[in-house]
Amino acid sequence: MKRSEINKALKDMHQMIREYRISLPPFCDWLPEEWEEKGEEYDEIRDTMLGWDITDFGLGDFETTGFSLITLRNGNLQKEAYEKPYAEKLLMLKEGQYAQMHYHAYKMEDIINRGGGNILIRVFNSNADGSFADTDVTVYSDGRVYTVSAGTQVRLTPGESITITRGLYHDFSVEEGTGTVLLGEVSMCNDDCTDNYFSNKKVGRFPEIEEDEAPYRLLCNEYPRAGK
Repeated sequence: MKRSEINKALKDMHQMIREYRISLPPFCDWLPEEWEEKGEEYDEIRDTMLGWDITDFGLGDFETTGFSLITLRNGNLQKEAYEKPYAEKLLMLKEGQYAQMHYHAYKMEDIINRGGGNILIRVFNSNADGSFADTDVTVYSDGRVYTVSAGTQVRLTPGESITITRGLYHDFSVEEGTGTVLLGEVSMCNDDCTDNYFSNKKVGRFPEIEEDEAPYRLLCNEYPRAGK
């Protein structure tokens, strides 16, 4: 992705968050040059990858396959210093964008429609070899338990949520004509480096960046270490 594309996506998400009167933690407003001055007391932000994030799944077409997000809190399964067992994110998808089908082996999460349009989440159980199962899926949604057939798109209107259990394949897309969606994610500790299992083996998690302008904000995998 070009840095200019990333900047626009982050600014659009920042604007939507402001419109919904959601206050972000201070580190979300730090400029790149401010990060150069941040010491070891902020290593939790670096080591748990808090802050702004973006993905185009390595496919180079963010407007159709990708979304913007912010990690607000998280632990780190690889470092004992960060034993926090939970995580929280905000995600934004525009109409026409698609989040690739995947499941998590460790993490359970709730996906909440915080406002805007309607989100469609297609669900499949997974087999032991990582393939799609053709079995019915049990859906847990806002205190209701029900069953849908494999491949059903569950529709969440603003305020509604779904629990994504371990091994449950899921993707995201916006219902046509309903507008940009702001999602919340409340989950177990998040590890985007090792706990995303995509049905399309060719996709990845983080984009390659072409620097065509200065960054609006650093992404969560770009922070300089303290003292460097």
